[in-house]
Amino acid sequence: MDIIMRLLGLMFCIILSVAACAQQPNISVSNSNQSYEYQLVTKGVDIPWGMDWLNATDIIVSDRKGELRIISNGKLLSQKITGLPALRAQGQGGLLDVIVDPNYSQNNLIYFAYSGLEGEGEGAHTSVMRAKLQNFKLFEQTIIFGGGLNSTKGQHYGSRLTFDKQGYLYISNGDRGNRDVNPQRLDRAAGKIHRINSDGSIPKDNPFVAQQDALPTIYSYGHRNPQGMAMHPVSGDIWTHEHGPKGGDEVNIIQPGANYGWPVISYGVNYSGTSFTDLTEKEGMLQPAWYWVPSIAPSGMTFVTSDIYPDLKGKVLVGSLKFAYIVALELEGNKIISQETLFPGIGRVRNVKQGADGYLYVATDGGGIFKIVPKK
Repeated sequence: MDIIMRLLGLMFCIILSVAACAQQPNISVSNSNQSYEYQLVTKGVDIPWGMDWLNATDIIVSDRKGELRIISNGKLLSQKITGLPALRAQGQGGLLDVIVDPNYSQNNLIYFAYSGLEGEGEGAHTSVMRAKLQNFKLFEQTIIFGGGLNSTKGQHYGSRLTFDKQGYLYISNGDRGNRDVNPQRLDRAAGKIHRINSDGSIPKDNPFVAQQDALPTIYSYGHRNPQGMAMHPVSGDIWTHEHGPKGGDEVNIIQPGANYGWPVISYGVNYSGTSFTDLTEKEGMLQPAWYWVPSIAPSGMTFVTSDIYPDLKGKVLVGSLKFAYIVALELEGNKIISQETLFPGIGRVRNVKQGADGYLYVATDGGGIFKIVPKK
């Protein structure tokens, strides 16, 4: 009986250990938590998906439910931007990322991703519109990207937008919940990173531009649901991260024409715990630069270049929806060598960005938008 009780006790400890591991990744808490604090800028944006700077003082913010707002000098203005297209604000869809043109001060152009209704069939797909913004109104609206066939599924739209140093626009597009078809097929827009010119035309050196039965906008493929994307400030490389299923969230450095493997290879399993692949690597498919098991549910991504944060400068920050903190990834060249936790408890981090003023801003679901400042 004594042996049986000891075995039962050992099994109970093992179960507790596994449960603890399933709750939170093994990430050390950063010393930066003693150097900085977060201050509320504003509430009033339910799901602040995207944010970018119109100038040094004004932030444009997209609310997933279908609103574009402006924060001016730390105050959320009551007037909403008009002229948005019809969209499907359901599940993970709605009004998604928003960015301003690199020459916004001259041309007033902004770009935003949304769950568009223009495609074939019922439901929605990931679309990108370019428009001019003036006096809280959008005009000269042009759809510059349409993400293919509509789907009634509510998940995995992506979508992040970023420019590179040459002025090309990159668009992340999730697999729309159809992993067995979309990510590996080059005639499908879903499950890809796309690259276009700012007017929607196709760069002549896109990797599949001359390939029959391949969409010319595709830059890389084999992606699940990329909700973080940023340009490396030195190399100019495009970095992304994407949600895995249960485990297997990834950071990827995007290469033209590369296959990132989803769902053929993965470090995750089904949400039920069952396996959908036995492979974590395969010839012709790139490995992630970093991955998380268990999942942190990453969203938002920024490189820290500001002198305001000497101990964070040069790192990559990634938001965690699941654990309500920020992960700081330390780099050695293009290699990620360690990770730390910043600001545990800040809220479900939807986006994190370094602003035009050099400060870091963190947008959380339902909790507000915060500014990271040095402690006095």
